[in-house]
Amino acid sequence: MTLRTRLMLLYSVPFFVVGSILVTVPLLGASQSAPVGSSPDPHPAPDITAFPIGTWTAAMAGLIVLSIGLGWVVSGRFLRPLRLMTETARDISATNLHRRLNVPRRGRDELAELAATLDQLFGRLEASFTSQRHFVANASHELRTPLTAEKTVLQVALADPDASVASLREACRQVLALSDSQERLIGALLALANGQQGVERPVELDLAEVTGTVLSGRSAAGVTIESRLDPTLVRGDPQLLESLVTNLVENALQHNVPDGRVEVITEPIDDSLVSPGVYAVSRRPADGRFDGRLIIRNTGPVVPAAELDRLFEPFQRMRGSRLHGRGHGLGLAIVRAITNVHGATLDAWTRPEGGLDITITFPADAFPR
Repeated sequence: MTLRTRLMLLYSVPFFVVGSILVTVPLLGASQSAPVGSSPDPHPAPDITAFPIGTWTAAMAGLIVLSIGLGWVVSGRFLRPLRLMTETARDISATNLHRRLNVPRRGRDELAELAATLDQLFGRLEASFTSQRHFVANASHELRTPLTAEKTVLQVALADPDASVASLREACRQVLALSDSQERLIGALLALANGQQGVERPVELDLAEVTGTVLSGRSAAGVTIESRLDPTLVRGDPQLLESLVTNLVENALQHNVPDGRVEVITEPIDDSLVSPGVYAVSRRPADGRFDGRLIIRNTGPVVPAAELDRLFEPFQRMRGSRLHGRGHGLGLAIVRAITNVHGATLDAWTRPEGGLDITITFPADAFPR
């Protein structure tokens, strides 16, 4: 049965029962009343033949029809907002995601809460699809750029009738460099995709050990790396956490200044005092309990506070929406994706003198132990 039919029965049955009682009791009392002028019998026997069966049957039939009709009307009026929400939601999913249900909130009833929840869902879907479209457009452009450059280098080399061995070798070196750039881009895209898939089998590991492995052998000309790696046990995916630390360290080294500095810290947390940053993603644990945190501070160019949010989007860098300088603009996007799937909190601060402070805080209740 449909929901309207079930609601109709729910409304009509009690109405029929009450109505039948109200009809039956007066008719039964009238059939047992004594004639005028006669002495009442103290112990009257029920006279079934005096009960107006025909009147009662007609009344019951009318009550059935009236109960069903009333129940059908009431259930229809009750379900009208739900039908409107269903039709609007079907239209939104089929045509455009920017529309909303916008059900009037006459009190905080369940239908209004459902409409608000669906509006929030459509908003997240719209943002997700918009982000996906931008990502696909940017990714296709970035993948096409080295291919076009490779084709141009080869065409120029083949079109030169006086090409020497040295010029052909130089063309091959340029093609190899472009291929390396394309390989790094594909690797970054795969890392971003893996970071968004989630953690299937979390394990307990020492964040200090992972960070130390990433830092070993890494250096940049004119940049000093300082580290304080206290043992910090967290739960998560070892490969994803290593990718998170790697991208944070590489971002701090690449976007630095001569005679700059990078500071890397891992430390356990015994309290719940975590200050919110200028930019924060993911949730904070409801019970305020944390396992530990990773802190990376670096000198570098001044980052406008208005630019900080956008830097965590794929293919975004400073000084405009497109890429400038080295890299593909995916490092911080990978960091944010891995942070989200670990239920951690990412806080970032801009420094007035230049550079960034980034803190990844791991909650104690992210994964069951």
